Parts: sequence; C-alpha cells; structure tokens
Amino acid sequence: MTYFEIYAVLALASVLAGVTTVLFGFGGGFVIVPLLFHAVRAMADPALASSDSAMQVAVATSVCVMVVSSTLATRKHARRGNLVRDQLWPLAAWIGVGAVCGAALAMWVPSAWVRWAFVVYMVITIADCVLRPGFVQNTAMQSEEVATPSPSTTAALGLSIGTIAACLGVGGSVMTVPLMRRRGLSMTQSTAMANPLTLPVGIAGAATYLLFGLDSAPALPGPHWGYVDLSALALLIVGSLIGMRCASPLIGRIPDRLHAQIYVGLLVLVLVGMLV
Repeated sequence: MTYFEIYAVLALASVLAGVTTVLFGFGGGFVIVPLLFHAVRAMADPALASSDSAMQVAVATSVCVMVVSSTLATRKHARRGNLVRDQLWPLAAWIGVGAVCGAALAMWVPSAWVRWAFVVYMVITIADCVLRPGFVQNTAMQSEEVATPSPSTTAALGLSIGTIAACLGVGGSVMTVPLMRRRGLSMTQSTAMANPLTLPVGIAGAATYLLFGLDSAPALPGPHWGYVDLSALALLIVGSLIGMRCASPLIGRIPDRLHAQIYVGLLVLVLVGMLV
C-alpha cells in the first residue's frame, strides 16, 4: 500500500473509532492499535530499528487519541445522566498510577511481546464475556445504590487495569465495562463509565510516552514526538470527532442485550485484525 492509501484507511478507521468510543466505551485502542501497527510496519524500512518499534508507536499514538476522545465522550454521557459517579473515585486515581507503570513497561519490552500480550488479553476478555454469566445477559439486579468494593480491592483493580491498558494502549474498557456490567449496570451505563475511567490511562500514558520516549525512541518515518506519530495523531483525532458526532443520537437507544452482543462481536473483529 502507498503512503496515501495507508492514511486513507486510518482516516476511515478513526471515524469508526469515534463511533465505538461513544457507543461501546472503546475505540482508540481496539480500532487504532492494530491498524496503526500494520501501517508503521508497512512504511518503515525492515532493516531499521523503527520497524521493530511499530507496536510502541501504535500504542503511544493511541493513548494520545484517548485523551481527546474520552474527554468528549465523557461530557456527552454526563449530560445524559449515564455516569454513576460513586463508581468513579478512587478507582480512576489507581488506574492513573497503573497507567504510568504500564507505559514505562511497554517502552522497555520488545514490540512483539506487546503485540502478543494484546492478543492474549483479547482472547481472555472475549472468553470471559461469552462463557461467564452476567455480561451478555445481565442477571444482576440494578439497585438504587451500587455496591462499592473495599479500598484494597479498588486499589488492586485500578492498578491492574491501568498497567495493562497503558502497556497495550487499549484504554482498559474491556476490563471496566464487564466490571460495571457485573455490578448491575446497563450496557449504556457500563460503556459510559468506560470513558472517564479511560481518561487516567490516556493522560498518564501519553505523558509517559511523550517525555520518556524522546530519549528511547529510534529514528521513525514522518513527524514524531518520541514514539507518537504526529501525522497519524492529528488524522485520528479529527476522524474520531466526526464519528462521535454521528453516533451521539444512538446513545441509550440500543437494546441492552443487543448492545452487549455487538460489543463482544467488535472485540472478535479486532482480535482477528491483530492476528492477520
């Protein structure tokens, strides 16, 4: 593929990412990371170290996109009353701490390891959603006050989500959506909650990649700041904003069970794309 063709595909994917961010709580990572990984590999000289850093570039650029898309999606859902604020803090703070650790880890391990960690993570998530009761068909009874776990459990969950999400550039939505779902929230609420809980990953991860990547990133094609591909970043942000605007009228209108089934189906498509 030519340079133009690669970025045309990324532009279309970024619109899809905006749609899935608003409706399913993810988009930056699960749509962008696989495509940007292949784009960097296609554009880089196989003989250069930059071709071995394709996954780091994809992840670093993805978490930067998350900051913008998750902020706007959070505002949209907050205006519609879809956020359960008691479930946001201090979980979001612990996710931010874990995100710094995950981003630092991703810069020190081989790109192939990060790629296969992404694949394993997806397989486990899909299996959990399909095989364990409570996701596709929400059997939990929604009460006026959702139970809040202990401080130690919240800390462990937040650190784990943040570390995995920033390391793989996926935003953590495949952990936070099932978590909220099994606490009795609807899919609309669960996917809405994924956006503010993704923000700490985007902010902490982007800051880590931007600051520490300046010294460790190899020579890369096109304009870059550390591991962040600036051309792709600008394109993906614009496309995501268009997709989010188009999808906004559908918020809260998708039947709950169908919403959950589409969510799992999208995860399967992304997994296949990463393996091709």
